[in-house]
Amino acid sequence: MKVQPAAEFSIQRDVDYGSEEQNLAVKQIIERVRKEGDQALFAYSESLDKIKLDSLRVSDEVIQAAYREVDDEFLAAIREAAANIRRYHEKQKRVTWLEPEADGTLLGQMIRPLKRVGIYVPGGKAAYPSSVLMNAIPALVAGVPEVVMVTPPATAGQPGINPYILVAAAEVGIREVYGVGGAQAIAALAYGTETIAPVDKIVGPGNIYVALAKRYVFGVVDIDSIAGPSEIVVLADSSANAAYIAADLLSQAEHDEMASAVLVTPSQQLAEQVRQEVDRQLAALPRRSIAEKSLRDYGAILTVDSLEEGIDIVNRLAPEHLELMVEEPFGWLGRIENAGAIFLGPYSSEPVGDYFAGPNHILPTNGTARFSSPLSVDDFVKKSSLIHYSKQAMQAHGRKIITLAEREGLHGHARAIELRLEKEDHNDDRKL
Repeated sequence: MKVQPAAEFSIQRDVDYGSEEQNLAVKQIIERVRKEGDQALFAYSESLDKIKLDSLRVSDEVIQAAYREVDDEFLAAIREAAANIRRYHEKQKRVTWLEPEADGTLLGQMIRPLKRVGIYVPGGKAAYPSSVLMNAIPALVAGVPEVVMVTPPATAGQPGINPYILVAAAEVGIREVYGVGGAQAIAALAYGTETIAPVDKIVGPGNIYVALAKRYVFGVVDIDSIAGPSEIVVLADSSANAAYIAADLLSQAEHDEMASAVLVTPSQQLAEQVRQEVDRQLAALPRRSIAEKSLRDYGAILTVDSLEEGIDIVNRLAPEHLELMVEEPFGWLGRIENAGAIFLGPYSSEPVGDYFAGPNHILPTNGTARFSSPLSVDDFVKKSSLIHYSKQAMQAHGRKIITLAEREGLHGHARAIELRLEKEDHNDDRKL
């Protein structure tokens, strides 16, 4: 991991939409699932996951057996984390509202939860029970009556769904779980099969095939986003602890070979200390090979002339995770324009947000924090506008509406208003 001036660093990576071969493979998988339903899912489990299944749905007995495989310490931690996440997301709930006007008009907005949501939880190479909580809890808080989970039927090449994933799902109240992964799982959620009913929205991270499948079915269903590799930016001054910074950079670099970990600092001394700390800590990291490649290809220690310049760099990067390791971090917070999640101070390490604090860890990546937000309760509701116009309001504003419609050349629109005004004029004549 090298120290370099910020001006030499490439600000943004291209969005990965996969190779031509990957896109073709995903299209073929989706079309086969649409045509063959469950039969295609069984076939792909055998050919891709190397598992011959006799059913797709995970039974209650399997879920109960998973409880016997997890430790009490995990169970206590996942329950407290779930409570924190639920409490945070409860504050995001919106309500239906109506606002009356003096002329009898009523305008408002009706909030309704989506009916059925599918969450995808990765499980092929590693298990992420925290992903279950972050995807499911906002949907449940929003009032979604049907939340279904799909996850690969094997973990690290071994048959069976990771028990920590199953327990996390059961703890938040998900009982409809299917052992199916990859692009075929996304197709099943979008179009439905004999066993899996279609959903209204699909959320959750996955590999490139899952991401491409979500992109393919968008429009048939809603999706959360096309997530890119994880990323962290640490903005630090000379008061920061180099060991803390190095550990936090590595916590993201170990995710994926394409993850990005960047330090921005005006302190040349801190930059060199962090570089040395990264090398020292990397040597003992179990996922060293992954983190090493990530840091080599997408990591950087950027030096700037001032914190003000550092803030400008941060806002251009619009990172998924931003740590402010500076004196008086709240004093700089108002200058941050673009970031998915902001961690303030030396003890607000990024993993605090990943697992436990309460805010959602599903965040905009690859600079999309410029225009998008963390997953929230809002992602699981739909809004309907409410309009009630009174006779008085129609008489007061009808001619204005006609004028606008006629200027657009939409005479049918104008006529719909004219008929109502003529009817009222005719009624008035009859009264005379």
